[in-house]
Amino acid sequence: MNIVPMAKKHIPGIALLEKECFSEPWSEDGLTSELTNSQARFFVCEEEVEVLGYMGMHIVLDECYIANVAVYPHHRRKGIGEALVKYCSDIAEKENCCFITLEVRKSNLGAIALYEKNGFLTVGERKDFYSHPKENGLIMTKELR
Repeated sequence: MNIVPMAKKHIPGIALLEKECFSEPWSEDGLTSELTNSQARFFVCEEEVEVLGYMGMHIVLDECYIANVAVYPHHRRKGIGEALVKYCSDIAEKENCCFITLEVRKSNLGAIALYEKNGFLTVGERKDFYSHPKENGLIMTKELR
């Protein structure tokens, strides 16, 4: 398994992963637009030609915002999510970010545990942040310096 920058060849596999994991998935066009976004850093965990998972983040000045982390259900519990979170944390540190932040569904206990294990703390809550179904989002942040 390798973590590599997202490329055009990954888009169809990531779009399928989005549909499987999220109620409001990113489209292929939306993902493709991130390839030319200077603030975007998207990475794919792959094995040979298969997309196992991916993570996208945006860096603005010295702040990092994680947009999505997703792993195909049949590849979960293999350390892929953790590898992606650690990889992106390393990138954010190298780019001199002060912190990394994200939102996660309040009911997504697996993701919350993953983020907590990797140094993220819950710092707030956004009421009705998610739809389909409607749910609050926890704001989790990891201080880097």
